[in-house]
Amino acid sequence: MLTEERFDVIRELLTGDSIVKIQAIVEATQASESTVRRDLSQLEELGELVRVHGGAKRQFSLESEPSVPEKNLRFHDEKQSIGQYAAQLIQDNEFIYLDAGTTTLAMVPHIKAKGLTIVTNSLDLAGHLSEASLNVIVLGGNLKNRTRAMIGSDAQKQLKQYRFSRAFMGTNGIDTKFGFTTPDSEEAHVKQTATQQANRVYVLADASKFDKVSFCQFMELDEAVVITSPLGDRLGDKYHGVLEIKEVDR
Repeated sequence: MLTEERFDVIRELLTGDSIVKIQAIVEATQASESTVRRDLSQLEELGELVRVHGGAKRQFSLESEPSVPEKNLRFHDEKQSIGQYAAQLIQDNEFIYLDAGTTTLAMVPHIKAKGLTIVTNSLDLAGHLSEASLNVIVLGGNLKNRTRAMIGSDAQKQLKQYRFSRAFMGTNGIDTKFGFTTPDSEEAHVKQTATQQANRVYVLADASKFDKVSFCQFMELDEAVVITSPLGDRLGDKYHGVLEIKEVDR
């Protein structure tokens, strides 16, 4: 087995269990214990795991929350393609929830359906939806200055009054074990409530969000369809079959 193939086996084992013994890796890879120890050292240097006595444990970074201007600079073309595809899913006369985020914002120029009612917790989205002459309801609550999103108990209470045909959500992280995550606990509660009120939930996220974990989980992987940019072989093999994915080319 080639080195990269052994790396993939080790990654897969750590996906299922946060701590894996060296003997389990030896059995799975049919490699010698010395080879496995060397592999673990290399993966530790890459920041993918932490070596512990007799094995290794999974290493994951808790993603912080970038500001809206920072998000706008990242993966712009991918977000535009994802937004365009997602907007085409909307049918006439539907009730839609659009979560705060730059990828959901990319949907707005491509929304062509008529007779929509759109609810959002984003001040930026609300402004663009208004400019496009779309019927928009903005949630009340506490303003999160960094992302210009409305969060808190008032936003949740208002959301519980509504039912949505579709909800289009953003996320900071997608992970096989920890699901969909976001850094802010109050924002996580708003996201949870919105998804619970929707018949169909879509998560819009470019490929950089995969294998990332933030502080608060707001949804399990099997609760949504993910619309994303091409994942490549490693992420594709890892996540296809675990969740429903639509990859959108630029």
